[in-house]
Amino acid sequence: MHDPHQLLQQVFGFPDFRPGQEEIVQAVMAGRNTLAIMPTGGGKSLCFQLPALCRDGVTVVISPLIALMRDQVRALKAAGVEAGALTSGNTDAETEDVFTAIDEGRLKLLYMAPERLASGGAMSLLRRARVTMIAVDEAHCVSQWGHDFRPDYLRIGELRRVLGVPLAAFTATADEETRAEIVTRLFDGVAPETFLRGFDRPNIHLAFAVKDKPRDQILRFAAARKTQSGIVYTASRARTEVLAQALREAGHSACHYHGGMEAEERRRVEIRFQQEDGLIVVATIAFGMGIDKPDIRWVAHADLPKSIEGYYQEIGRAGRDGAAAETLTLYGPDDIRLRRTQIDEGAAPPDRKAADHGRLNALLGLAEATACRRQVLLGYFGETSTPCGNCDLCDRPVEVFDATESVRKALSAILRTGEWFGAGHLIDILTGNATAKVREKGHDQLPTFAVGRDLSKPAWGAVFRQMM
Repeated sequence: MHDPHQLLQQVFGFPDFRPGQEEIVQAVMAGRNTLAIMPTGGGKSLCFQLPALCRDGVTVVISPLIALMRDQVRALKAAGVEAGALTSGNTDAETEDVFTAIDEGRLKLLYMAPERLASGGAMSLLRRARVTMIAVDEAHCVSQWGHDFRPDYLRIGELRRVLGVPLAAFTATADEETRAEIVTRLFDGVAPETFLRGFDRPNIHLAFAVKDKPRDQILRFAAARKTQSGIVYTASRARTEVLAQALREAGHSACHYHGGMEAEERRRVEIRFQQEDGLIVVATIAFGMGIDKPDIRWVAHADLPKSIEGYYQEIGRAGRDGAAAETLTLYGPDDIRLRRTQIDEGAAPPDRKAADHGRLNALLGLAEATACRRQVLLGYFGETSTPCGNCDLCDRPVEVFDATESVRKALSAILRTGEWFGAGHLIDILTGNATAKVREKGHDQLPTFAVGRDLSKPAWGAVFRQMM
């Protein structure tokens, strides 16, 4: 076996391990089944690449991210390591090269997309390749409750049994429920050696804001960070194109990215983002998975993400170099309605829908937090912390007030109008704004009309969000 410290310097160019890496590398090298939960940007890939070079035979790496696999293979080859990938993005020549390297016994790391495991020849290929270890990246994709579920990940446990080799699983986002599911599906319920490396990324500043002309809010945020690389996430493909155009008109270098684009077009954006300084990519969550760009300085969400896991993973693409990075997440009543509807109208069974509503509620709890956001975020993943001093609520503590009376008034307005109207109409009633709709429904005659004039319209908006 080769000396990992020596290879760490010679191949990867690092003088030493990052905190938490060495114990994981030792466990994987020793051939023990392992599960490592490490923060985004914590150096996960080294924890399976380095042991692969130290061990005999081939390590197969299963990852759902074609862009990431290609990047890692390119970097390994540049460092003189025999690595190859079998993905749908391969040319015939690339695939042929991989097979030749396998047959000549040169290959050390073989990257594969999970879909490849469904093909008949996958098992015999891996046997022929003398696979001695399986590494699974983004292991949370095995969870049927998660936002990134990949059915083909369910085949990995069977692959481990058939090949009779150790398995090392890695992920950045796994709450307790997901961790239990990984153990069941990948390790047949036998607990692997587990490493939980804190979720905190202290260099990332956290901030949320209620939507108020969201396009202007994003343009202002980008203008204050001109010439810095950033990502803007939106909920729809159409919005990526509109926002990218608005940013270009405001003098930024910006492009859009979503799953409906041609593969070649997407690849061009990925390469531009890797190579150009100061480029802003406006994208759906399809982007950034596997983009290993260390100096992304900011991430903005123009719409509310789907869950805390999604949010954590998306903001985690900023500041991987450890230097200061900033985030902004916009949200409003429409987002909450959209996400609720998506869950309710989805095809998932009732228990799954209930869990998804729970996850959304946790995210709204983070958005509507009244004290340090990082404490709420880390608390969700089972960690405790002191106030961070690096979020908008530590910068400017929110004013809190006893809203018992206000909530009573709001509930009265809801009941007296038959529990039928949205927050906007109810706020008009409470503030005494006799709109055409209020008059038409006779709601200006209600005892509740104008009883909430003590609060402004935005303040009532906050009361309704906190109630939700």
